[in-house]
Order: sequence, then C-alpha cells, then structure tokens
Amino acid sequence: MNNTISLLQIAWKAGKVVFGDRLIPAIQKNEVFLVIMSSSCGNNRKKKLKDKCAFYQIPLMEIDALRFNCISSRSVNSFGITDKHFVEAIEKKG
Repeated sequence: MNNTISLLQIAWKAGKVVFGDRLIPAIQKNEVFLVIMSSSCGNNRKKKLKDKCAFYQIPLMEIDALRFNCISSRSVNSFGITDKHFVEAIEKKG
C-alpha cells in the first residue's frame, strides 16, 4: 500500500488529477481512469461516486482516511487520475 500512496503522491504533484466540482463531469466525459476516495467521505458522496463509476465503468479505490491525508496537503476527500500510465502502475502494485 505504501507504493500505491507514493504513486498517488507523484500523480498529484504531476498535476494528473481532477478533484472537487470537476470530478463528476470528468467521470461523465471519461477523462478519468481511476477514482480514489477517502474512507472519511460522506455517505452521499460515496454513493454518488460508486454509482457514477459503476455506470461509466471506471475503477474506484477506497483508501483509509489516515493514508489518504498523506497524498496531498489539500483538503479533499476524493479525486480522479487522468493519466492512464499512472493507473497502470498503481494497478500493477495493487
């Protein structure tokens, strides 16, 4: 899991992420290849992300809140990765 967190940190620093109000439209446009969600997400947000990801066939990964907070200094609870190569590397490390 530490390798996954490291790859997520690199993707964040490289600017290959989308978050906030731009996440759901990016999922709908298939611009996101993986959605990462904190376990501290609210129930409504969790359901919305799960439903959207299932409908558009985008993988969804839920991470423990403590580990999720290590990814970025920004206060977000979910984000999507827009670079296919980062997603492939994360899936390899699994």
